[in-house]
Amino acid sequence: MRIGVVDVGSNTIRLLLAQVDGRVLVPLEKERVRLSLGAEIERTGVVSDVSIAAAAKAVGKLCGLARRGGAEMLDVFLTAPGRQSGNADALVAAITRSAAHVVRVLSTEEEGRLAYAGAVATADVALPRAIAVCDVGGASTEIAVGAPGADPRWVRSVDLGSVRLTERVEGTEAAQAEASRAFEAVVPPQVQVALAVGGSARAARRLVGPWLGEAELAEALRIVETKREQTIARRYGVHRTRARILPAGIVLLTEVQQRLGVPLHVCDGGIREGAVLATVAELAA
Repeated sequence: MRIGVVDVGSNTIRLLLAQVDGRVLVPLEKERVRLSLGAEIERTGVVSDVSIAAAAKAVGKLCGLARRGGAEMLDVFLTAPGRQSGNADALVAAITRSAAHVVRVLSTEEEGRLAYAGAVATADVALPRAIAVCDVGGASTEIAVGAPGADPRWVRSVDLGSVRLTERVEGTEAAQAEASRAFEAVVPPQVQVALAVGGSARAARRLVGPWLGEAELAEALRIVETKREQTIARRYGVHRTRARILPAGIVLLTEVQQRLGVPLHVCDGGIREGAVLATVAELAA
């Protein structure tokens, strides 16, 4: 079965078209449109009419790609923009018209659970009984803890992501202080392995490798603090818009890593892969 997922996030709108055979998921097509809805929401509280139109156009394009690619099922959803914008109803309505499909807004609980499922299903390391999945997004960060083969037993979300943190404060020290305050009440259960998903984690992997421990994250932060965005983009293959928000993303990854107490292993699967597997499970029920 071919399943398409269109994910409207705070920094990027993404498509995953995947072939699923049982629990085996094979990505067939990935596409993205960069549109910083989260930055606009952080500055003004709403999404402008221009950005609503751009988001709707992007979703329509990606849904068209999925259908032409043979998608038999389609899932279109918003994450933080659908929860945090003062005019989220207008944004959802415009995207629904453009997608010609039902559009849903994920709760923070759903977001954390889907990211967890997608990470676990695609992890390329051995997974022990107690694992965590961290998803640093543009406007929120989710941490889920559980065991392989089961739903997470503990999920927490913090309304702070790389885009919001970039817009909110200037400088590393201020960002670290803001992140520390935001995560003050988050005390996750003890885990043996932690997986990291999302754009910030994948960009950090380009800088220092797939294991993000204390030393690696410190080195990643040093790199982004001492090199220009153009250099980061050219040397490490990080998109310019991602390079701008990467310092904040690394600060948030560092905050999560310290609280979990184990290195973060960056993997490719995440919320969209989790959504594909959730669709398969619903059809089988």
